[in-house]
Amino acid sequence: MEDGAARGAAVVRPGVVRAAARPHIVPRSVWAVGGEANSTARTPPPPSYDDKVIAVFVHHTDSPNDYDCADAPRIIRYLAAGQTGARNWDDIGYNFLVDRCGTIYEGRAGGVDRPVTGAHTLGFNHRTAGIAALGTFTAGVTVPRAMADAIASLVAWKLGLAGVDPRSTVRLTSSNSLSRYAEGTTVALPALAAHGDAYMTTCPGAALKALLPEIRQKAARLQGRT
Repeated sequence: MEDGAARGAAVVRPGVVRAAARPHIVPRSVWAVGGEANSTARTPPPPSYDDKVIAVFVHHTDSPNDYDCADAPRIIRYLAAGQTGARNWDDIGYNFLVDRCGTIYEGRAGGVDRPVTGAHTLGFNHRTAGIAALGTFTAGVTVPRAMADAIASLVAWKLGLAGVDPRSTVRLTSSNSLSRYAEGTTVALPALAAHGDAYMTTCPGAALKALLPEIRQKAARLQGRT
């Protein structure tokens, strides 16, 4: 898995919990059982936890966009099979996945309301959560409004548990030199960041990355911030 063992550090000012409403999250049991891809699935080991989540990284899955949303569980199952099969990770790396209709799915096991250590952003998996948008959102692609709104509501809730303003920056320390930063380097990153802010990649695609300022603002409003 991506850097699931090395612990990174982060420093933020103590925050007041901002009680944004928890959005509806479809449990992993909906996608993690049944279907052909389940033949390559494995029982994940006990999850690892951090003390809190102070930043969120947004990804895209680099998969087709023209799916029927009813097929999202099957698509997630195949993504999980690829990560636990060919990549030999212990579980799907993303903490959450969002489809083009705005449905939010639980990804990595361990509890959606807990600070589960993911395997989504090499060097920066600790004290962060990974949200994957199902599809490919390179330049010129339209990001569905329902998807963007769902990401905003999820970010507002998840960061609100630690009192983190989605528009702020946080300090994170790289735990792996294969990231953009040498191991041990402490950097200021957006509390709502693109995968490419911390790793050498164009993920989550230019179109979705361009929406992140708007998503940050909406998430802050959902937390009751002005």
